[in-house]
Amino acid sequence: MTPKFPDPPAFSMSSRNMATGPVPPPGDGEGTLHGGTSRGAASPRRRIQGSPPPERVPGCRQATTATSPWRMHCTGVRPSVSLLQHVLRGRVFFRRDRSTRIPSGCWLLLCLLLSGCMNSSEKKTRSDEPAAAPHVLPSAATPPGHPAVESFLDRYLAARPGFAVSLGLHQFDGKISDWSPAGIRAEKRALEQEQRRFEALLPALKTVAARHEVEMALSMIRLDLLRLDGGFEGSPSNPMAYAAALDLNVYLKRNYAPLEQRVHALTLVLEQAPDVFRSARAHLEESLPKPHVETAIQNARGGAEFIARDLPLATEGLRDPKLKTRLRETARLALAEFNRYADWLEATRLPKAHQHFALGRARFVRMLQADLIDLPPERILEMGRQALAAEQRVFADTARKLDPTTPPIKVYQTIQTNHPTADMLIEETHKNLEAIRSFVIERQLATIPSEFRVQVAETPRYARATSFASMDTPGPFESKGSEAYYYITPVEPEWTPAQQAEWLTAFNRYTTDVVSIHEAYPGHYTQFLWVNATPMTRLRKVYVSYPFAEGWAHYAEQMVIDEGFGQDPKKKDRESERRALSYRLAQSGEALLRLCRLCVSIEMHCGTFSLDEAARFFETQAFYEPKPARQEAIRGTFDPGYLYYTLGKLQLLKLRRDYEQQEGKEFSLLKFHNAVLAAGSPPIRLLRETLLKDPALWPETL
Repeated sequence: MTPKFPDPPAFSMSSRNMATGPVPPPGDGEGTLHGGTSRGAASPRRRIQGSPPPERVPGCRQATTATSPWRMHCTGVRPSVSLLQHVLRGRVFFRRDRSTRIPSGCWLLLCLLLSGCMNSSEKKTRSDEPAAAPHVLPSAATPPGHPAVESFLDRYLAARPGFAVSLGLHQFDGKISDWSPAGIRAEKRALEQEQRRFEALLPALKTVAARHEVEMALSMIRLDLLRLDGGFEGSPSNPMAYAAALDLNVYLKRNYAPLEQRVHALTLVLEQAPDVFRSARAHLEESLPKPHVETAIQNARGGAEFIARDLPLATEGLRDPKLKTRLRETARLALAEFNRYADWLEATRLPKAHQHFALGRARFVRMLQADLIDLPPERILEMGRQALAAEQRVFADTARKLDPTTPPIKVYQTIQTNHPTADMLIEETHKNLEAIRSFVIERQLATIPSEFRVQVAETPRYARATSFASMDTPGPFESKGSEAYYYITPVEPEWTPAQQAEWLTAFNRYTTDVVSIHEAYPGHYTQFLWVNATPMTRLRKVYVSYPFAEGWAHYAEQMVIDEGFGQDPKKKDRESERRALSYRLAQSGEALLRLCRLCVSIEMHCGTFSLDEAARFFETQAFYEPKPARQEAIRGTFDPGYLYYTLGKLQLLKLRRDYEQQEGKEFSLLKFHNAVLAAGSPPIRLLRETLLKDPALWPETL
């Protein structure tokens, strides 16, 4: 008998436009178009009879307002607290999905340290290439774009130096954005002027390529202006933005230059901490959304902890005595600034905090339209609820086929016991990653345009307290430190056998492979390889559509399982059938989370959902335990775009159907997927214009 799932609560469209806050600037990292994406292997976070609730890292969510396939991914939930609460204090794993994207506000907690900053002898690595030999990916030419767009990009990147550095443009090392009130006003004026200029230019453009470039530039501008109105994680009206402005991650995670050169740049960033937090006190209103204040406090405390405890370890190879002294003194002062900021928020902003975080329908529609999505939120929600109900049936039916006598969530828990041993964790992860890559190639699902492999490695020791598993790929302009790492945090030898076993359940073979599909083949790493290998303009290398990037990776999860990964057509025995069903159950579980995000985003920002109601939705509809369910809801208060995992996937499925009908017998998945990947990461509406010949089909994105 199929288990019954509760119906989603009825949707009410009484719009609340309660977003608060003054004008905001160009945030680096996630505050801009590109957000760090977060991911890692998933965990037993769903409701299980008798199991204690898992925990997430305080304040660390998994996505922002736009993801980048070449940024770090890591997310997660902690295993049962009962076994690990004493041994694993602070050791959390990040459910893959900035599910994934990590807020820039967690730079020090998560992304900061998943790096190659330690000696090669300290890092156990598996790759088809020698681990100790850094490699440089050959890049295709970057043809010039439209002159107006090139001029815009020059100014845009100069105003966002931290973002530029993350792309691999190291002429901006050591600089950060101007967060002063005057700087923010100047940036807003510049964006408004550029918006008017491009809107006037658009009708006169003769070529599709030029029109698409200008459309993407306008998308970047509209998204940033929307953030300047407040309500997003990178908005200066959001207290989370300020710790994120001091981003050390780009200097620590990759050996693009000698350590001394990178530490010099890092020190310049830390020296600007007083100015950044002074700007915060000038910008932030007295009454702010409580989830944002609480998360900002956690992030600031985490920043101080990182500077005090982990930064010395991450830079222990430094030899220059003068630079060591300068770093030590600068870090001491920056640590004090982080703590003072957290103290100030606790004393002056937390007591007056409120629960009014909704963007309101009008601003939510602006967010959708910036990515060229014209459907009203009500229609998107209706489609999302229908898809959620259908996916719940898939989850229940799959579990019933595995074991008709056991509740679906218990069946889901059971498949998590199939995991590697501790000493085989890196080896098996590498082997499985290669198996996925081979499957994609042999089944002709997509071309992987490089033999350079992701290097599977143990998470650096100094980063293990805040990472479970993560994917770290370089920026599109990175010319030297171009290694890509898939980090796995191992068990510790001092743990008991029960504690080690519980840690390893999150590395169960089924969900971990689904994660690897999303992150590497043919997901984000493959996207990065195509951007690197395809001649495209600077704008196309810089621009990343949140719905496209995360929609593609989420689409890839289902597509690869649909095409038979995990099945052996030569075997028809029950064990082979169980293996295939276990992969489907793991993939379906991932889809449930993203579908709930879509519904919750619209309900919270356009409807009447409170934070408590949103958390309850994740509990009842995705079967999450209360703590991770609440953390998912909190993320939605400042990352309304996390609906794009599902929305982008649905758009790509619609495009695939239309393209197949157009191509007829000439259609193949290889042809379709290569055409999609060769486009960079544009809004999917523009991708439809590129691939579909009938203009009447272009607006029909869903």
